[in-house]
Amino acid sequence: MTLTPEMTTSTGGITADEAVALATTVGRAAAPHEAAHDRDGTFVTEAYAAMGEHGYLRLPVPVELGGLGAGMREVVLAQRELARWSGSAALASTMHLYLTFVQCWRRRRGAPDAEGVLRKVAGEGLVMATSGGSDWVCPTTVATEVEGGFRFRGRKEFCTQSPVAGVLSTSATLGEPGPDAVVLHAGVPLSAPGVTLVETWDTLGMRGTASHSLVFDDVFVPAEKVVGRRPYGVLAGPLLVAAIHFAPLCGAVYLGVADGACAEAARVLAGRGAGGSRQLGEMRARLRVAWWALHASVDEIGPDPAADDTALATVMTAKRHAVLEARAVVDIALEAVGGAAFFRTSPLERAYRDVRGGPFHPLTPEATLALLDR
Repeated sequence: MTLTPEMTTSTGGITADEAVALATTVGRAAAPHEAAHDRDGTFVTEAYAAMGEHGYLRLPVPVELGGLGAGMREVVLAQRELARWSGSAALASTMHLYLTFVQCWRRRRGAPDAEGVLRKVAGEGLVMATSGGSDWVCPTTVATEVEGGFRFRGRKEFCTQSPVAGVLSTSATLGEPGPDAVVLHAGVPLSAPGVTLVETWDTLGMRGTASHSLVFDDVFVPAEKVVGRRPYGVLAGPLLVAAIHFAPLCGAVYLGVADGACAEAARVLAGRGAGGSRQLGEMRARLRVAWWALHASVDEIGPDPAADDTALATVMTAKRHAVLEARAVVDIALEAVGGAAFFRTSPLERAYRDVRGGPFHPLTPEATLALLDR
């Protein structure tokens, strides 16, 4: 994609309208295959082929590094649009896009390796995966220090888009896990000797994300690939930065699924001559307020958020509201349509299952309330 002046923001990046149009293009390629991937539990390959063709996965990479220069607001809108077409494609790509934002954040703070990673995303099509939702603040994977680096051993769950990823952003405990341990954060190439993908993803919803398990069997990680350390059991350091950038995109995906469900319910009811129902009004009201919250949280933290509990609480509060409202909206959509939505052929049946994933992502709704209490 070639940027022209009318397509860019004042900072030289792609505009919100262009980002949404790009998501629509990817979504149109993904949508015809969504039901089959959901039925078979297979990866959304067509969506990723379209992302590669149109440069979708380089949205947040700065223009000067070969990317499209999108900010969080533009990517939130794009992910909302993509999720209307394919929830699995939107959720899978979120795991790459938020890590790309993290690399942009690190580059602004002088991390020597960040620019190289971003250039690989833009120029070589590098896809980044994460194990952040696997064991969160208390990793079970163990790191043993050896000459020149560390050996990682253990198992990571929920490694979304692992079939196409080139590198995994992951963590391991230096020594045996426990309250006095130190956690290492590092990037591990999936091609490294000792890394094995185990196809375990057979789930209620978001079945096309291929969030399989990865096993580390004494995988060597050079010392220079360790990007940070933090105390065991504490949301801090690289994990805190990741969580802050993840939350808005996660919320956008599930609200996008709910947007699609609302539109499908409206279509079915209009076909019955039953438009203008109270239930449609309630869905639209809930969606509008949830979007206000999500966009306001992005504005509040700004384009270069601090890595602190204030920023975390801001975006996680909005994410909590988004995933809970998304679930409620899809439930109302099924009630409004009635028995037809109970059939597997209905997009609403899939949306009902897909949207259930929202509250499981860290921070969970209850953990967010505990954060606000603290």
